[in-house]
Amino acid sequence: MIEIYAAIIGACIGVGGTGAAMSLSGFTKRTSESREAVIELTAAVKSIAGRLGELHQDMKADRKEIYTRLNEHGERITVLENRQR
Repeated sequence: MIEIYAAIIGACIGVGGTGAAMSLSGFTKRTSESREAVIELTAAVKSIAGRLGELHQDMKADRKEIYTRLNEHGERITVLENRQR
């Protein structure tokens, strides 16, 4: 925040009244653009977080299905091995 005030005061002293007004309008524009960029990035991060959450749920469901099938196959193998004895 101190840097902002220092930049404004420096612009006023170095350039004068007209230059300071132009500098202030440019600063305001850059601040607005920066704010918009932060908002867009925040929205993108939230979107990615949501998609990662969905992916995590899908992976959990797939993992459960895989382990269920492996367990069933293990039981079938045990039955077949016991029949051969």
